[in-house]
Amino acid sequence: MIDIKIVNGKLLDMDEHRLIETDLGIKDGKIEKIGPIEEEAKIVLDAEGAIVSPGFIDIHMHEEELHLTEDGTDISIPMLRMGVTTAVTGNCGNNRQDIRALRDVIEKRGNPVHYMSYVGHNSLREKAGNLTTLEPSTPEQIEVMRQLVNENIEDGAIGVSFGFEYSPGTSMEEIIGVTQDIRDRKDLLLSAHYRFDADRALESIEEMAEITRRTGIPFQIAHISSLSAFGNMQEALDMIVRLREEEGLDLMVDAYPYAAFSTRIGTEVFAPGCFERWGKTYSDILLTEPPYEDQPATKETFEDARKNYPEMLAVASVMREDEIVLALQHPLVMVASDGIYRNHKGHPRGAGTFPRFIGKYLRDDKILDFFEGMKKITRMPAERLHLKNKGEIKEGYDADLTLFHYDTIIDKADFGSTSQEPPEGIEAVIVDGRLALHKGKLLDTKAGKYLTRR
Repeated sequence: MIDIKIVNGKLLDMDEHRLIETDLGIKDGKIEKIGPIEEEAKIVLDAEGAIVSPGFIDIHMHEEELHLTEDGTDISIPMLRMGVTTAVTGNCGNNRQDIRALRDVIEKRGNPVHYMSYVGHNSLREKAGNLTTLEPSTPEQIEVMRQLVNENIEDGAIGVSFGFEYSPGTSMEEIIGVTQDIRDRKDLLLSAHYRFDADRALESIEEMAEITRRTGIPFQIAHISSLSAFGNMQEALDMIVRLREEEGLDLMVDAYPYAAFSTRIGTEVFAPGCFERWGKTYSDILLTEPPYEDQPATKETFEDARKNYPEMLAVASVMREDEIVLALQHPLVMVASDGIYRNHKGHPRGAGTFPRFIGKYLRDDKILDFFEGMKKITRMPAERLHLKNKGEIKEGYDADLTLFHYDTIIDKADFGSTSQEPPEGIEAVIVDGRLALHKGKLLDTKAGKYLTRR
């Protein structure tokens, strides 16, 4: 007897660019059989004509702050509701808690989705004793970070993430020092939140290229949507292509389908000069937490929040929509949410990215061929993360699946108090061979695992 038999579904075949109307059988967490199935099943899941897709893989998001929520879940529930089955945490140089602590919690109680994690360089700076974001680390501090990187990689971290805009004191000497023992490791990834955006975006790309030259490690350029959607997106994309073709640098990119970013109000992102750089003003910033919950900023509230509530998440509607589209269309760009919440508050991308990409950009706006678009949220991130048994509908692959109705799928999360409203059109989500969500109802929020690089 198999565990789950899916009937009346349309299986996504990205090799042949077709939908296959046949059964799919799941047993022991794997896709057991594709084709007509007579064998009995513990659960017969009627897909009701939905597309059966590999579970969506979010290569760039930010895990919950476990101490802020009673049950230890925050963003992972909205991730599951929008069809994500695997997500990568620890981005932009920041681990919201030690990754060993995160791993221990998940191994003890499970998780709504699978998590993998980078070790964040900015978090390591604090552990090494560098408590200022503006000064370079000392040789002694770099040595401490080098050892911590080695320990975390040995423990299964997928690589090192950096957040240069958040810690502008970071030097190239420091970057190379902390990664010196993992040079030329093609099984790892480096990733970075750029140092400069807007008119200085190309400088940031060149810095990331130089890191790749010196380390020999594949590099993931984080959320180009908030790096270059200010008038130079095409130039930035062309530069990345040129660096790959002329120098053989392993650079790839992710982007989210919104013209607004989100981060902590107290960071260097909002330092003096930001509005001039973006061509925007205070009212383009939405504050998300008390005492200014869901309020557009004024000069007074912006300055007060930066001074007295620096951890508050703010949403900045400052990018150009047409340049977001350029990024999403590009063959080197994967779709990722960059989702981040603080106690269930934040940017709607944490609850809407993938349904929005499919429903708005693929179906309604037709910016890409459907099958090529679906690769950006399944096969491409699986290959980038060396997840050899995920990202495809094939026998023997992991049974991480998302069933959705193409005619109705759409995001419903909006800016403000509805930032976590679940999408429409998700029929079911299966995580590790277990039916986790069906018709909007959470059935199993413990099926996700902490995945190590091995």
